[in-house]
Amino acid sequence: MMMKKMMSAALAAALAVGMLSVPAMADGTFKIGAIGPLTGGAANYGLGVVNGAQIAVDEINEAGGIAGAQIEYKYEDDELDSEKSVNAYNTLKDWDMQILVGSTTSGCSIAVSEKTKADNMFQLTPSGSAQDCTKYDNVFRVCFSDPNQGKASAVYIGDHQLAEKVGIIYDSSGVYSSGIEMTFEAEAANQGFEIAVKEAFTADSNTDFSSQLQKCKDAGVDLIFLPIYYTQAGTILTQAAMMGVEATFFGCDGLDGMLDMDNFNKELAEGVMLLTPFVADAEDEKTQSFVGKYQEAYGVTPNQFAADSYDAIYTIKAAIEDAGATPDMSVSDLCEAIKASMLKIEMEGLTGTITWTADGEPTKDPKAMVIRDGVYTAAE
Repeated sequence: MMMKKMMSAALAAALAVGMLSVPAMADGTFKIGAIGPLTGGAANYGLGVVNGAQIAVDEINEAGGIAGAQIEYKYEDDELDSEKSVNAYNTLKDWDMQILVGSTTSGCSIAVSEKTKADNMFQLTPSGSAQDCTKYDNVFRVCFSDPNQGKASAVYIGDHQLAEKVGIIYDSSGVYSSGIEMTFEAEAANQGFEIAVKEAFTADSNTDFSSQLQKCKDAGVDLIFLPIYYTQAGTILTQAAMMGVEATFFGCDGLDGMLDMDNFNKELAEGVMLLTPFVADAEDEKTQSFVGKYQEAYGVTPNQFAADSYDAIYTIKAAIEDAGATPDMSVSDLCEAIKASMLKIEMEGLTGTITWTADGEPTKDPKAMVIRDGVYTAAE
């Protein structure tokens, strides 16, 4: 009940701050829009994105803006629905958006990229990880791609000798999950552990995982890899506890947000590991400043989606400044200028030191988190 009240308060604060971030449009203002699921089962992702970006926008505006120009920031809820995400894009376009941060999830980001490509608008998704999110040259991302997450997870498990026998439970109907699973399985052959069980589910069968868990238990796996979203992971952990499944659970960025689910027993997540570029308890000054501001504004600890979007706003700032771009440029000219600068800048962000390649992919180092005593902590 307390977490539900905190999330409701966070949403109310996000909506209020989003409407009050800067004054009405004026000459010399960059208009940046964001799209994500602010309601529904994936709201922890979308709230993280819009709130993390808001903190960056406020910091930049308070420090004088981008080369003297303020940022006007507006976001829309897509409810994790591709059609609604396109509608949200059209709403922001009517608002005269010049640059898009989003969409938050892969399917929505891919759908919206058809529109940004047609308009030649620069699009930077903080968290759309499917390979096709960056299939057009106007779209870049801050997060790791699904293939990279799958390979990096297998390498981490192998390097740290976390398991000899591994089970996989994944969503074969989702591009996020199936994309990670494919490269994880391919890399596992090089890492000295056996994939003893591989079990799929779909969007139509994502509430009962007893069959998949029983097969993992019968096979005696040491670790169960979950390249899935936190909502399904929470159900799996609950059912695994009831069935007496003893294994390490390991996931990717989709598990981030699990601790903020309503009515979820955090004790069930003890020892769960996930690969991520951001750890909220890191001791560097930049991270602690961001975490402190986020907690003060929204009442919760920021997840990696918040950190990715914070880095996205500062990336846009760096690229604009490198290009010498100005707010009076057309959307298309602004896009071309930013695209060229993305290949030259180096960002010292919350999620690491980042550079980009021409295919829109970031280069940075992954980190591992483990859940201890109900909080995310850096893995040793």
